[in-house]
Amino acid sequence: MARVMGIGGIFIRVRDPEAMKRWYAEHLGIVDRPGVGAMFRRSDDPDPNGVTLFSIFDVDDDYWDRAQPVMINFRVEGLDELLAKLRAEGVTVLEKTDNHEYGRFGWVVDPEGNRIELWEPPALR
Repeated sequence: MARVMGIGGIFIRVRDPEAMKRWYAEHLGIVDRPGVGAMFRRSDDPDPNGVTLFSIFDVDDDYWDRAQPVMINFRVEGLDELLAKLRAEGVTVLEKTDNHEYGRFGWVVDPEGNRIELWEPPALR
């Protein structure tokens, strides 16, 4: 069944990524892993992909629309089925999907124009 399983990540754009990473580490104890971000795992979650990332991006990074300062990534089961369902419901679904060893990605746009990333971990394929 196609559905959202949880939050896969929260990504923010900032003018000075290194200073912001230091601030989050010093004041909130959120330590960045280079190339990944900070990873949070529930101790009772048996799913090895059951993590939530917090990643800081440079304001000029073009991974998503620069006008959007924050992007949420939802962990999903049944990415293709979910994207087809959303298209049928009239949701704006971006045609591109990405495949990586750490999962598959698709994107939708909410009514306010915010790009939302959908991530299907490899274990849920």
